[in-house]
Amino acid sequence: MLSADGEIVYVGKSKRVRSRLLSYFRCAYPEDKGARILRSAETIEWDYTPSEFAALLQELRMIKRFRPRYNVAMKRDGRNYSFIKLTNGTAPKLLVVRGPSGEDADIYYGPFVGAQRIGEAVRELNDALMLRDCRTDLKMFFSDQTELFQLARTPGCIRHEISKCLGPCVGGCSAAEYEHRVSLARAFLDGSDDGPLDLLRTQMERLSAELQFERAAVYRDKLEKLEALRAQFGRLRFAVENLSFVYTVPGHEGEDKVYLIRRGVVRAEVAKPRSSKDRRSMKQLVEGIFSQPVPHAAQVPTHEIDELLLLSSWFRRFPAEMKRTKQVS
Repeated sequence: MLSADGEIVYVGKSKRVRSRLLSYFRCAYPEDKGARILRSAETIEWDYTPSEFAALLQELRMIKRFRPRYNVAMKRDGRNYSFIKLTNGTAPKLLVVRGPSGEDADIYYGPFVGAQRIGEAVRELNDALMLRDCRTDLKMFFSDQTELFQLARTPGCIRHEISKCLGPCVGGCSAAEYEHRVSLARAFLDGSDDGPLDLLRTQMERLSAELQFERAAVYRDKLEKLEALRAQFGRLRFAVENLSFVYTVPGHEGEDKVYLIRRGVVRAEVAKPRSSKDRRSMKQLVEGIFSQPVPHAAQVPTHEIDELLLLSSWFRRFPAEMKRTKQVS
């Protein structure tokens, strides 16, 4: 839908274009979004794609390119994503940041959507594993650390006092004890261990059994935040690790398409080969795309994340579509 000066104000898709358009004209102004869109639009243009999958891709790409004012979803850019950063050095800590800072020794997980929710989940993860969240430049003093001069220390870690931090800055733990908790956090963020979830679930069930339902509800909420975090990076990991193949999609009136998907993103799309020459050309294209070096699984460019999530959702909604795929050896 375009305004009088040619601005694209909205992009949508539908299997039944006539019914979809009529629904906009039935909307009430100003409370309904459809009526507000029509108030801004002067021209309606449409095109046909050979399949629903093609329509989803085209909608996403047009929204990312033209950024229509009435399309809210799928219009994110790098500023809308967050990363979980595990710092380097003594007593590493978890931070939520907008993007890598260039410090190669730091470890990043993501990108994730929703900085506030990710920040809350990281706080719960810190509490569950008793990791520090104090300032990065604070000097650490482990219990097994020897000093030439013993200095008078005053307790300065309230989280340590209430048993939510191991207290590496006040000699509350050894270096090995803290490193073990960091390894548990990394295993959780890597998706190989559910230790923090098990800890919170055990606490919740214990309090519930003791009829302390209000306290149990607190742990339930903590558990839900960490489960939401795991679900989000689980979707990313599923796409990055599993969505690499050649995907053939039947199209309307024989307009079949072949999509070359690698690490959850469509790298190329071509008409289904119908001759020996076409098959040779596609073979060369496949070899060129799938022979590229594979980056680290945790490194996902922010400009690819929306398409990656779209494809992940598509194959989760329609698992039978995986039968149309062919792995590239």
